[in-house]
Amino acid sequence: MLQRLKQSLKRTRALFTQSLAALFLGKKQIDAELVESIETLLLTSDVGLETTQNIMQNLTAQVSRHDLNDPSALFQALKILLIERLQPYAVPLKINPSHQPFVVLLVGINGAGKTTTIGKLAKKMQHDNKQVLLAAGDTFRAAAVEQLKTWGERNNIPVIAQASGADSAAVIFDAIQAAKARKIDVLLADTAGRLHTQSHLVEELKKIKRVISRVDATAPHEVLLVLDASIGQNGLVQAKQFHEALGVTGLVVTKLDGTAKGGVLFSIVQQLKLPIRFIGTGESIDDLAVFDAQEFVEALILTGD
Repeated sequence: MLQRLKQSLKRTRALFTQSLAALFLGKKQIDAELVESIETLLLTSDVGLETTQNIMQNLTAQVSRHDLNDPSALFQALKILLIERLQPYAVPLKINPSHQPFVVLLVGINGAGKTTTIGKLAKKMQHDNKQVLLAAGDTFRAAAVEQLKTWGERNNIPVIAQASGADSAAVIFDAIQAAKARKIDVLLADTAGRLHTQSHLVEELKKIKRVISRVDATAPHEVLLVLDASIGQNGLVQAKQFHEALGVTGLVVTKLDGTAKGGVLFSIVQQLKLPIRFIGTGESIDDLAVFDAQEFVEALILTGD
């Protein structure tokens, strides 16, 4: 998995690690120019202003106390600080068996990769010996229903769906009833992609959540927001809006293999304090990894590069 993650982060790493190497090359002592250049690099890598400031304050304090005496020690300290920023938010999704079905609602904007993520997540849960049911709640996009059915057929996972244009809440309601009757462990519910600024569509998501809670007062048990890493800092604005509307409980960050903006993860956790459950590392069905902070930073900063 680490090798796959290294491959998926190669664009971000090309910017980040190679730039770091250029900064440290030939340096035998820490100077103001080196420290300032690290700050600039963090900002241009989409790590975010607040996170960058926190990291730089910590590094500067260590340099002032002479805890860091050479560029090599500074480099390692930076790496440790990056891991520490992410570690509290590397919290895997745990399926509570006392909830049957355990209802996972997936939300996000158009093109973030929700439907594909559901297929990958279903396969992963199958590997964990869970009985899974899919709800095709994206009834606005006919292709989404067909796409989900294809994922289901490929992995022998049943899909509850209705005709295009059907009421999304009704589809998911029926899916929960079916899951209860079949004693399904996990229900993964897709929803239509929408911009966080489309208030009427966000209200529909709230309606879906209310309908789910009528069937099971404890559900949905997880609200996963799917974010496309390539949109960078815009993803942070979207996450805040969805979180305010729905009470997001976890994040799935997709398309890390297609962007140089992998640093946005630091901004997201700094601002939202939400756990990252999974990251998308590619297009195949197995390219969904449980988020591990140390592995992520190791893949981002290869010491041997």
